[in-house]
This record gives sequence, C-alpha cells and structure tokens, in this order.
Amino acid sequence: MTDLARTTEQTMDPIVLARLTGGLGDVKLLNRIGAEIGALYTDFLPDVFESETGLPITVSYVGCESGPFGELVSRIGPNFTTVDVSQRNWCPHFVIASGNGLAISLMANMLGALPEDIADPEERPLSKIELDAATIILSKAAGVLRSAITVPGGFEPALSSPVNRPDRVAHEEERDGVFALAVRLAVTLSPVESEVILVVPQTPLLKTRITPPKSGAPASKASKDWADHLTEQVRRSHVTLEARIKLTELTLGTIARLMPGDVIPFFDEEDVHVEVNANGKELYACEFGRSGQSYTVRIKDNTTSDEELLRHLLKG
Repeated sequence: MTDLARTTEQTMDPIVLARLTGGLGDVKLLNRIGAEIGALYTDFLPDVFESETGLPITVSYVGCESGPFGELVSRIGPNFTTVDVSQRNWCPHFVIASGNGLAISLMANMLGALPEDIADPEERPLSKIELDAATIILSKAAGVLRSAITVPGGFEPALSSPVNRPDRVAHEEERDGVFALAVRLAVTLSPVESEVILVVPQTPLLKTRITPPKSGAPASKASKDWADHLTEQVRRSHVTLEARIKLTELTLGTIARLMPGDVIPFFDEEDVHVEVNANGKELYACEFGRSGQSYTVRIKDNTTSDEELLRHLLKG
C-alpha cells in the first residue's frame, strides 16, 4: 500500500471506505441476505436438531441488523452463550449465540423432566455441563449455515468452546471498520422460547450465494448415545455434600451470651437425626455416628429421586 493510499484509508469515513472495498452492503441487499439466512434456518435447523436430539423445535426469522462487528456482538444479552466460529476458505471469524434457556431446557428434556418442571427457566449463567449441552445447539447452527455456502476444499466449521456471554473475550477481528450482519432467529424448544443469533462479517456474505441443501444433514450420532453421554457426565461430577443437625433451641438472650468453649446439645437425645444435602437439595435422612476416629452419618432413607437430583445438580 502506498503512503497516499494509506493516508486516504486513515482519513476516509469508515462507512464510505467499507462500501468502496466491499465490506458494507446497502440496506435492501442486506435485508435480502438476512431473509435468505432466516429462511434457511427456519426450514433446516428443526430437522437437523431433532435428528440429533430426538426433540422437536420451531424456528422463525426475527430480523437482521447491520453495524460494526464489535458493537453488534456487544449487544448480545448476558443470558446467552457464544462461540467463535471459523470457516476456512470463507470467513476466518464469526459469532453464533444461543439463549441460555435453550440449553437448560435441552438438558432437562434429555434427563426426562416434565414440561411443567422446565417452564420459564431462571435467567442465569450456564453450568459447565449445561455449556456442553449448548455445544449441540451451536454446532448444529454452524452446520446449517455451512450446508448452504460453497467452501473450496469442503472444510467444516471450527468452533471454540462455548462460554457464557459475560465471560467472552472480544476477538481481534471485531475491530473498528469491520461491519457485520446480525441475524436473529426465534427458537422454541417447548415450552421455552429463546433466540439464536448469528453475527457474520459482511465482506464474505456479500460475495456468497445462500443455496439451501436439497435435503437435511444427517445427525452426527444417535440422540440416545448423546443423552447417555451427558447423563454419565452428570454422574461423574464432583459434588460437595453438607450435613445438617438440629440443635437444642435457645433464647436470643442465651445465644447473645455464648462464648468460645460453650457447648450446645443436639436436639435429638438418642438417635441424632442428620439431613444431608447437595447444592441446597435434600438427599438423605441419616443418623449421626462415629467410625474409629472419624465422625460419620449412616443413611436411613432417600428424600429425592435419582432423576430429580440430576436435574437439580445441573444448575451447580
């Protein structure tokens, strides 16, 4: 680049420069591209997702928005999970995000939860295991886009590990002067309604013809195998257990006068009842005891089912 060209690039309005260099399209063209991508996902993501998980979803196109790459990514809400995607020989970097409610609902469905138990999941970051579930959503979304573009060499998209949106570190490609198109999709995994968002630089989009595949892509593995894998991950997760023992009731005045060395008796005089919980979920009714030099608890009864416990611990 000559000194004159470099000086011109530095002083020219970034919008004008982007239009002149093929990095920013006009509104009509961008709306058409956004609608084509929306139609692609509406038609193909439900089939791809159901073939992978066995669960039906509905997808509809919400709209698209043009703007600086970094700014569009920053507008993705905190209750989303994101991945950075690279499609070799097409686009070195774009972003896909999914609402956290989708991953929470997916995990609950795969573990056998009833619809009324997963309605309107709380807005919160995803746990490590739920991030694994988000991978299936985001990888299928990347695969659908890949199926509709021509990529020399036939390369598949490469995805980063999913992260909760507040934990995401901005990519160097999301710099000033790079314009992107954000495509928003409404996705319903009954009964949860959420969104999937794609933020793609306009430079490759403006050179690309979106051509839907003739048939849906096959699942990469059986849904049952995937569900078994996630369930096994939950079972192998380390969980901190807590034991609660009820003490003798004291007046506030007595409690205020307690000093180091004072002793408070257990409420139970003979078989001391103990409640064992994990992540605030009561698991077992136990008896307090001792084995050698160690204090122990003996399990007397289960207070929750195996399935309820797994679903609860997913939030941890």
